[in-house]
Amino acid sequence: MLSLDDGKKAVVFARRVVETYVKDNNFPQITLGKTFSEKQGAFVTIHTYPDHNLRGCIGIPLPVMSLKEAIMEGAKSATRDPRFMPLEESEFDGIIIEVTILTKPEVIKVDKPEEYLSKIEIGRDGLIVEQGFFKGLLLPQVPIEQGWEVQEFISHTCMKAGLMPDAWENENTKIFKFSGQIFTEIEPRGKIEEKKLDGSCC
Repeated sequence: MLSLDDGKKAVVFARRVVETYVKDNNFPQITLGKTFSEKQGAFVTIHTYPDHNLRGCIGIPLPVMSLKEAIMEGAKSATRDPRFMPLEESEFDGIIIEVTILTKPEVIKVDKPEEYLSKIEIGRDGLIVEQGFFKGLLLPQVPIEQGWEVQEFISHTCMKAGLMPDAWENENTKIFKFSGQIFTEIEPRGKIEEKKLDGSCC
C-alpha cells in the first residue's frame, strides 16, 4: 500500500512523463524514493476534464519492473493509446491523470465456471482474462464507472481480450483477479486524492 504522499508523487510524476514525452519525446529525470524502486504493476489513465471521458489507459499489469518504470511506461503509452488519436500539447490543461497501483494478479480457482460469479467482487477486484494468446484486462474502477454486475464485468473483460462475451465459460479460459490503489487529480494539475471505489475519498 502506498501512502497518500507517495500516491501524490506517483500522479505528479505520471503527468510530468506525459507532458515531457509529448513535447520532447523524452522523459523527466526525477528521484522518487525507495517505494518506487520496488517491483509493482501500475496503470496510468488519462481522462478529459471536466467531461471525464477516457483519453488513454495503458499500463504494466505484472510486477516485472520497478514501480517508477511501470508508471513511466504506462504514462508514455497512454499518450499513444491506439484507441485514440495521439495526445497533443494543446490538451494538457484539459486532462486529469490517474494512477492505479496493482497487486500481483492471482488466478481464480473454480471447479465450474459459474463459481466465478461468487468469487469476484465489484469495487474490489480488477480482472484479467487469458485464453491462449488472447489476454484482456479491466481495472477495478471500470465496472463501478459503467454500472456493471459481475457477469457483465467478466464478459466485457473477455471482449477486451478479443474473445466472445461468454468465453469465460470455456474451460481453457483463465481468469485472474487483482486489486488496485487509485490516486487521481481532481482537476488538471490540481489537488490529488486517493479514490475509494465505495465512493469515498482519502
